[in-house]
Amino acid sequence: MKEIQLPFIDRLKATIGAKPSLIQVVIGPRQVGKTTGMKQLLAQLPAQSFRYESADAIIGPPTAWIFEKWHEALSNSRTELLVIDEVQKIENWSDAVKKLWDEQQNHSRQLQLVLLGSSSLDIQKGLSESLAGRFFVHKVYHWNAEESRQAYNLSLDEYLRFGGYPGSYPFIQSTEQWLNYMNESIINPVIGKDILSQARVKSPALFKQCFDIVCAYPAQEISYTKLLGQLQDRGNTDLVKHYLELFESAFLIKQIFKFSNRHVRSRTSSPKILPLCPALFSAQQDADLNDEELGRVFELSIGAALVRLPGRLFYWREKNAEVDYVYQNGKRLVAIEVKSGRKKSAKGLMKFCEQFSNAIPLVITRENYNEALRRIALE
Repeated sequence: MKEIQLPFIDRLKATIGAKPSLIQVVIGPRQVGKTTGMKQLLAQLPAQSFRYESADAIIGPPTAWIFEKWHEALSNSRTELLVIDEVQKIENWSDAVKKLWDEQQNHSRQLQLVLLGSSSLDIQKGLSESLAGRFFVHKVYHWNAEESRQAYNLSLDEYLRFGGYPGSYPFIQSTEQWLNYMNESIINPVIGKDILSQARVKSPALFKQCFDIVCAYPAQEISYTKLLGQLQDRGNTDLVKHYLELFESAFLIKQIFKFSNRHVRSRTSSPKILPLCPALFSAQQDADLNDEELGRVFELSIGAALVRLPGRLFYWREKNAEVDYVYQNGKRLVAIEVKSGRKKSAKGLMKFCEQFSNAIPLVITRENYNEALRRIALE
Protein backbone atom coordinates (compact mmCIF):
# COMPACT_ATOMS: atom_id res chain seq x y z
CA MET A 1 0.00 0.00 0.00
CA LYS A 2 1.16 3.53 -0.83
CA GLU A 3 -0.04 6.25 1.54
CA ILE A 4 -2.18 8.93 -0.10
CA GLN A 5 -3.80 12.05 1.28
CA LEU A 6 -7.57 12.12 0.95
CA PRO A 7 -9.20 15.38 -0.22
CA PHE A 8 -10.85 16.19 3.10
CA ILE A 9 -7.49 16.69 4.84
CA ASP A 10 -6.60 19.94 3.05
CA ARG A 11 -10.14 21.27 3.52
CA LEU A 12 -10.04 20.47 7.25
CA LYS A 13 -6.59 21.98 7.71
CA ALA A 14 -7.76 25.22 6.08
CA THR A 15 -10.74 25.59 8.41
CA ILE A 16 -9.03 24.78 11.72
CA GLY A 17 -8.33 28.10 13.37
CA ALA A 18 -10.36 30.08 10.85
CA LYS A 19 -12.76 32.79 11.99
CA PRO A 20 -15.50 32.57 13.04
CA SER A 21 -14.45 29.62 15.17
CA LEU A 22 -16.63 26.54 14.65
CA ILE A 23 -16.55 22.91 15.73
CA GLN A 24 -15.13 20.86 12.84
CA VAL A 25 -17.02 17.60 12.30
CA VAL A 26 -15.73 14.79 10.09
CA ILE A 27 -18.43 12.34 8.95
CA GLY A 28 -18.65 9.64 6.34
CA PRO A 29 -18.96 5.88 5.86
CA ARG A 30 -17.21 3.36 8.08
CA GLN A 31 -13.70 2.24 7.19
CA VAL A 32 -12.85 4.87 4.57
CA GLY A 33 -9.93 6.62 6.30
CA LYS A 34 -11.38 9.30 8.58
CA THR A 35 -9.09 8.46 11.50
CA THR A 36 -6.07 7.77 9.27
CA GLY A 37 -6.55 11.07 7.48
CA MET A 38 -6.91 12.95 10.76
CA LYS A 39 -3.64 11.45 12.03
CA GLN A 40 -1.94 12.48 8.77
CA LEU A 41 -3.02 16.06 9.42
CA LEU A 42 -1.90 15.99 13.06
CA ALA A 43 1.52 14.73 11.99
CA GLN A 44 1.95 18.06 10.19
CA LEU A 45 1.35 20.08 13.40
CA PRO A 46 3.70 20.80 16.34
CA ALA A 47 3.48 17.92 18.83
CA GLN A 48 2.39 20.04 21.79
CA SER A 49 -0.27 21.97 19.89
CA PHE A 50 -2.92 19.24 19.89
CA ARG A 51 -4.40 16.36 21.86
CA TYR A 52 -5.91 13.34 20.15
CA GLU A 53 -8.37 11.32 22.24
CA SER A 54 -10.37 8.29 21.14
CA ALA A 55 -13.54 7.22 22.93
CA ASP A 56 -13.04 3.84 21.30
CA ALA A 57 -10.29 3.07 23.76
CA ILE A 58 -12.66 2.49 26.68
CA ILE A 59 -16.04 0.80 27.01
CA GLY A 60 -19.04 3.10 27.19
CA PRO A 61 -17.26 6.30 28.30
CA PRO A 62 -19.50 8.38 30.60
CA THR A 63 -20.25 12.03 29.97
CA ALA A 64 -17.60 12.97 32.55
CA TRP A 65 -14.92 11.57 30.20
CA ILE A 66 -15.36 14.37 27.70
CA PHE A 67 -15.18 17.03 30.42
CA GLU A 68 -11.99 15.41 31.72
CA LYS A 69 -10.30 15.40 28.31
CA TRP A 70 -11.37 18.97 27.65
CA HIS A 71 -9.88 20.29 30.89
CA GLU A 72 -6.69 18.27 30.40
CA ALA A 73 -6.25 19.99 27.05
CA LEU A 74 -6.91 23.40 28.59
CA SER A 75 -4.34 22.76 31.32
CA ASN A 76 -1.51 22.81 28.75
CA SER A 77 -1.07 26.36 27.56
CA ARG A 78 0.48 25.16 24.28
CA THR A 79 -2.49 23.00 23.32
CA GLU A 80 -4.68 24.69 20.73
CA LEU A 81 -6.58 21.75 19.24
CA LEU A 82 -8.56 18.88 20.78
CA VAL A 83 -9.55 15.96 18.53
CA ILE A 84 -12.12 13.45 19.80
CA ASP A 85 -12.56 10.30 17.73
CA GLU A 86 -15.59 7.98 17.97
CA VAL A 87 -17.37 10.75 19.83
CA GLN A 88 -20.77 9.07 19.41
CA LYS A 89 -19.75 6.42 21.97
CA ILE A 90 -19.73 9.00 24.77
CA GLU A 91 -22.95 9.23 26.76
CA ASN A 92 -24.83 12.48 26.00
CA TRP A 93 -21.86 13.66 23.95
CA SER A 94 -23.67 16.44 22.08
CA ASP A 95 -25.03 18.11 25.21
CA ALA A 96 -21.58 17.97 26.83
CA VAL A 97 -19.90 19.47 23.77
CA LYS A 98 -22.52 22.23 23.59
CA LYS A 99 -21.93 23.16 27.25
CA LEU A 100 -18.14 23.23 26.94
CA TRP A 101 -18.14 25.07 23.62
CA ASP A 102 -20.59 27.75 24.75
CA GLU A 103 -18.78 28.31 28.05
CA GLN A 104 -15.43 28.94 26.40
CA GLN A 105 -16.84 31.69 24.17
CA ASN A 106 -16.66 33.99 27.21
CA HIS A 107 -12.95 33.34 27.80
CA SER A 108 -9.82 34.45 26.00
CA ARG A 109 -8.37 30.91 26.11
CA GLN A 110 -10.26 28.88 23.55
CA LEU A 111 -9.71 25.41 22.12
CA GLN A 112 -10.29 24.37 18.54
CA LEU A 113 -12.35 21.19 18.41
CA VAL A 114 -12.57 18.39 15.82
CA LEU A 115 -15.07 15.55 16.23
CA LEU A 116 -15.01 12.26 14.31
CA GLY A 117 -17.32 9.28 14.47
CA SER A 118 -18.26 6.09 12.67
CA SER A 119 -22.00 6.13 13.44
CA SER A 120 -23.21 8.78 11.02
CA LEU A 121 -26.85 8.76 12.17
CA ASP A 122 -25.85 9.33 15.78
CA ILE A 123 -23.47 12.14 14.82
CA GLN A 124 -26.04 13.87 12.61
CA LYS A 125 -28.74 13.55 15.26
CA GLY A 126 -26.50 15.15 17.89
CA LEU A 127 -25.54 17.97 15.54
CA SER A 128 -29.12 18.82 14.61
CA GLU A 129 -30.53 18.58 18.14
CA SER A 130 -27.83 20.24 20.26
CA LEU A 131 -25.16 21.93 18.16
CA ALA A 132 -27.06 23.87 15.50
CA GLY A 133 -25.05 26.84 14.23
CA ARG A 134 -21.85 25.75 15.97
CA PHE A 135 -20.26 23.34 13.49
CA PHE A 136 -18.85 22.88 10.02
CA VAL A 137 -19.13 19.45 8.38
CA HIS A 138 -16.40 17.74 6.35
CA LYS A 139 -17.71 14.77 4.38
CA VAL A 140 -15.43 11.82 3.68
CA TYR A 141 -16.47 9.55 0.84
CA HIS A 142 -15.94 5.99 -0.31
CA TRP A 143 -12.72 5.61 -2.25
CA ASN A 144 -12.96 6.18 -5.98
CA ALA A 145 -11.16 4.29 -8.72
CA GLU A 146 -8.21 6.69 -8.92
CA GLU A 147 -7.57 6.72 -5.16
CA SER A 148 -7.75 2.91 -5.13
CA ARG A 149 -5.28 2.71 -8.03
CA GLN A 150 -2.82 5.12 -6.42
CA ALA A 151 -2.79 3.50 -2.98
CA TYR A 152 -3.40 -0.19 -3.78
CA ASN A 153 -2.69 -0.46 -7.50
CA LEU A 154 -6.23 -1.73 -8.19
CA SER A 155 -7.14 -2.07 -11.84
CA LEU A 156 -10.45 -0.64 -13.02
CA ASP A 157 -11.97 -4.15 -13.21
CA GLU A 158 -10.81 -4.89 -9.66
CA TYR A 159 -12.30 -1.62 -8.50
CA LEU A 160 -15.64 -2.40 -10.15
CA ARG A 161 -15.75 -5.76 -8.35
CA PHE A 162 -14.35 -4.78 -4.95
CA GLY A 163 -13.99 -1.01 -4.73
CA GLY A 164 -14.96 1.56 -2.13
CA TYR A 165 -13.73 0.33 1.26
CA PRO A 166 -9.91 0.31 1.41
CA GLY A 167 -9.90 -1.95 4.46
CA SER A 168 -11.26 -4.73 2.26
CA TYR A 169 -8.56 -4.47 -0.41
CA PRO A 170 -6.04 -6.81 1.27
CA PHE A 171 -8.68 -9.58 0.98
CA ILE A 172 -9.61 -9.33 -2.71
CA GLN A 173 -7.47 -12.34 -3.65
CA SER A 174 -9.87 -14.47 -1.60
CA THR A 175 -13.50 -13.77 -2.45
CA GLU A 176 -14.63 -15.63 0.67
CA GLN A 177 -12.49 -13.45 2.94
CA TRP A 178 -13.52 -10.29 1.12
CA LEU A 179 -17.21 -11.12 1.47
CA ASN A 180 -16.74 -11.91 5.14
CA TYR A 181 -15.07 -8.52 5.69
CA MET A 182 -17.80 -6.67 3.81
CA ASN A 183 -20.61 -8.35 5.73
CA GLU A 184 -19.09 -8.48 9.21
CA SER A 185 -17.10 -5.24 9.23
CA ILE A 186 -19.24 -3.00 7.03
CA ILE A 187 -22.80 -3.96 6.14
CA ASN A 188 -23.96 -5.65 9.37
CA PRO A 189 -22.45 -3.01 11.70
CA VAL A 190 -23.88 -0.13 9.66
CA ILE A 191 -27.36 -1.62 9.56
CA GLY A 192 -27.33 -3.21 13.02
CA LYS A 193 -25.43 -0.61 15.06
CA ASP A 194 -25.44 2.67 13.17
CA ILE A 195 -29.04 2.62 11.92
CA LEU A 196 -31.18 0.25 13.98
CA SER A 197 -29.77 1.50 17.27
CA GLN A 198 -30.80 5.07 16.37
CA ALA A 199 -33.95 4.72 14.25
CA ARG A 200 -37.27 3.10 15.00
CA VAL A 201 -37.73 0.23 12.55
CA LYS A 202 -40.64 -2.14 13.15
CA SER A 203 -39.09 -5.11 11.33
CA PRO A 204 -35.26 -5.27 11.22
CA ALA A 205 -35.44 -8.34 8.95
CA LEU A 206 -37.59 -6.46 6.44
CA PHE A 207 -35.25 -3.49 6.67
CA LYS A 208 -32.24 -5.66 5.78
CA GLN A 209 -34.20 -7.29 2.96
CA CYS A 210 -35.00 -3.85 1.54
CA PHE A 211 -31.30 -2.98 1.57
CA ASP A 212 -30.43 -6.17 -0.33
CA ILE A 213 -33.08 -5.40 -2.96
CA VAL A 214 -32.00 -1.78 -3.34
CA CYS A 215 -28.39 -2.79 -3.92
CA ALA A 216 -29.49 -5.18 -6.66
CA TYR A 217 -30.53 -2.23 -8.86
CA PRO A 218 -27.34 -0.20 -9.29
CA ALA A 219 -27.84 3.08 -11.16
CA GLN A 220 -31.36 2.08 -12.17
CA GLU A 221 -34.63 3.95 -11.89
CA ILE A 222 -37.06 2.01 -9.73
CA SER A 223 -40.46 2.99 -8.35
CA TYR A 224 -41.33 2.82 -4.68
CA THR A 225 -44.25 0.60 -5.62
CA LYS A 226 -41.98 -1.90 -7.35
CA LEU A 227 -39.67 -1.98 -4.33
CA LEU A 228 -42.62 -2.50 -2.02
CA GLY A 229 -43.86 -5.36 -4.19
CA GLN A 230 -40.60 -7.25 -3.69
CA LEU A 231 -40.65 -7.03 0.10
CA GLN A 232 -42.03 -10.09 1.86
CA ASP A 233 -44.42 -8.12 4.02
CA ARG A 234 -47.31 -5.72 3.80
CA GLY A 235 -46.62 -2.05 3.93
CA ASN A 236 -46.92 1.16 1.96
CA THR A 237 -44.66 3.36 -0.11
CA ASP A 238 -44.07 5.68 2.86
CA LEU A 239 -42.35 2.75 4.59
CA VAL A 240 -40.05 2.24 1.59
CA LYS A 241 -39.27 5.96 1.41
CA HIS A 242 -38.40 5.95 5.12
CA TYR A 243 -36.06 2.98 4.68
CA LEU A 244 -34.31 4.62 1.72
CA GLU A 245 -33.83 7.84 3.70
CA LEU A 246 -32.19 5.85 6.50
CA PHE A 247 -29.86 4.06 4.07
CA GLU A 248 -28.99 7.42 2.55
CA SER A 249 -28.26 9.10 5.89
CA ALA A 250 -25.87 6.24 6.72
CA PHE A 251 -23.89 6.80 3.48
CA LEU A 252 -24.96 3.52 1.88
CA ILE A 253 -26.97 4.83 -1.06
CA LYS A 254 -27.90 8.02 -2.85
CA GLN A 255 -31.28 8.64 -4.43
CA ILE A 256 -31.24 10.89 -7.48
CA PHE A 257 -34.41 12.17 -9.07
CA LYS A 258 -35.59 13.17 -12.52
CA PHE A 259 -34.33 16.54 -13.70
CA SER A 260 -37.03 19.16 -14.05
CA ASN A 261 -37.17 22.93 -14.02
CA ARG A 262 -39.75 22.53 -11.28
CA HIS A 263 -38.18 21.14 -8.09
CA VAL A 264 -41.44 19.75 -6.64
CA ARG A 265 -42.08 17.75 -9.78
CA SER A 266 -38.55 16.34 -9.63
CA ARG A 267 -38.98 15.06 -6.07
CA THR A 268 -42.19 13.22 -6.97
CA SER A 269 -40.45 11.12 -9.63
CA SER A 270 -39.23 7.57 -9.11
CA PRO A 271 -35.62 7.66 -7.87
CA LYS A 272 -32.56 6.20 -9.48
CA ILE A 273 -30.71 4.28 -6.78
CA LEU A 274 -26.96 4.62 -6.41
CA PRO A 275 -25.23 2.30 -3.93
CA LEU A 276 -22.36 4.64 -3.08
CA CYS A 277 -19.57 2.29 -4.09
CA PRO A 278 -19.23 -0.85 -6.25
CA ALA A 279 -18.57 -3.11 -3.24
CA LEU A 280 -22.11 -2.65 -1.91
CA PHE A 281 -23.57 -4.08 -5.11
CA SER A 282 -20.88 -6.68 -5.64
CA ALA A 283 -21.28 -8.07 -2.12
CA GLN A 284 -24.91 -8.88 -2.94
CA GLN A 285 -23.73 -10.83 -6.01
CA ASP A 286 -20.95 -12.71 -4.18
CA ALA A 287 -18.46 -10.65 -6.23
CA ASP A 288 -19.34 -12.74 -9.30
CA LEU A 289 -20.27 -10.15 -11.95
CA ASN A 290 -20.97 -10.76 -15.62
CA ASP A 291 -20.19 -8.23 -18.36
CA GLU A 292 -23.59 -6.56 -18.16
CA GLU A 293 -23.29 -6.17 -14.39
CA LEU A 294 -19.78 -4.74 -14.75
CA GLY A 295 -21.25 -2.19 -17.15
CA ARG A 296 -23.90 -1.27 -14.62
CA VAL A 297 -21.29 -0.92 -11.90
CA PHE A 298 -19.14 1.34 -14.10
CA GLU A 299 -22.18 3.58 -14.57
CA LEU A 300 -22.73 3.43 -10.80
CA SER A 301 -19.11 4.37 -10.08
CA ILE A 302 -19.43 7.48 -12.25
CA GLY A 303 -22.57 8.49 -10.36
CA ALA A 304 -20.82 7.96 -7.02
CA ALA A 305 -17.94 10.15 -8.21
CA LEU A 306 -20.36 12.90 -9.27
CA VAL A 307 -22.06 12.81 -5.86
CA ARG A 308 -18.77 13.98 -4.33
CA LEU A 309 -18.90 17.26 -6.28
CA PRO A 310 -20.67 20.45 -5.19
CA GLY A 311 -23.99 20.98 -6.89
CA ARG A 312 -26.87 18.57 -7.51
CA LEU A 313 -27.19 15.35 -9.47
CA PHE A 314 -30.22 14.12 -11.41
CA TYR A 315 -31.16 11.74 -14.22
CA TRP A 316 -33.52 12.54 -17.10
CA ARG A 317 -35.98 10.50 -19.10
CA GLU A 318 -38.74 11.32 -21.57
CA LYS A 319 -40.48 8.29 -23.07
CA ASN A 320 -37.65 6.20 -24.57
CA ALA A 321 -35.06 8.97 -24.44
CA GLU A 322 -32.90 9.15 -21.32
CA VAL A 323 -29.75 10.73 -19.95
CA ASP A 324 -27.78 8.82 -17.32
CA TYR A 325 -26.83 11.84 -15.21
CA VAL A 326 -27.57 15.56 -15.22
CA TYR A 327 -25.12 17.56 -13.12
CA GLN A 328 -26.20 21.05 -12.08
CA ASN A 329 -24.02 23.55 -10.25
CA GLY A 330 -25.48 27.03 -10.24
CA LYS A 331 -26.35 27.87 -13.84
CA ARG A 332 -23.99 25.23 -15.19
CA LEU A 333 -25.70 22.14 -16.60
CA VAL A 334 -23.89 19.03 -17.83
CA ALA A 335 -25.75 16.15 -19.51
CA ILE A 336 -23.74 12.95 -19.09
CA GLU A 337 -23.99 9.70 -21.02
CA VAL A 338 -21.98 6.79 -19.60
CA LYS A 339 -20.82 4.27 -22.20
CA SER A 340 -20.63 1.23 -19.99
CA GLY A 341 -20.58 -1.58 -22.55
CA ARG A 342 -24.34 -1.94 -22.81
CA LYS A 343 -25.85 -0.95 -26.15
CA LYS A 344 -27.32 2.51 -25.67
CA SER A 345 -28.55 5.19 -28.03
CA ALA A 346 -27.25 8.75 -27.85
CA LYS A 347 -30.65 10.19 -28.81
CA GLY A 348 -31.43 10.98 -25.18
CA LEU A 349 -28.38 13.24 -24.93
CA MET A 350 -29.37 15.00 -28.15
CA LYS A 351 -32.99 15.45 -27.11
CA PHE A 352 -32.03 16.80 -23.68
CA CYS A 353 -29.71 19.37 -25.22
CA GLU A 354 -32.46 20.42 -27.62
CA GLN A 355 -34.78 21.11 -24.69
CA PHE A 356 -32.10 22.69 -22.50
CA SER A 357 -29.90 24.69 -24.84
CA ASN A 358 -27.44 25.69 -22.10
CA ALA A 359 -26.59 22.04 -21.35
CA ILE A 360 -23.09 20.76 -22.07
CA PRO A 361 -23.15 17.21 -23.49
CA LEU A 362 -20.50 14.80 -22.24
CA VAL A 363 -19.88 11.13 -22.97
CA ILE A 364 -17.87 9.20 -20.35
CA THR A 365 -16.13 5.92 -21.22
CA ARG A 366 -13.70 3.56 -19.54
CA GLU A 367 -10.93 5.29 -21.46
CA ASN A 368 -11.71 8.92 -20.55
CA TYR A 369 -13.48 8.77 -17.17
CA ASN A 370 -10.66 10.31 -15.12
CA GLU A 371 -10.20 13.20 -17.52
CA ALA A 372 -13.96 13.70 -17.84
CA LEU A 373 -14.55 13.80 -14.09
CA ARG A 374 -11.68 16.25 -13.61
CA ARG A 375 -13.17 18.44 -16.33
CA ILE A 376 -16.58 18.50 -14.63
CA ALA A 377 -14.99 19.30 -11.26
CA LEU A 378 -12.75 22.10 -12.48
CA GLU A 379 -14.91 23.98 -14.98
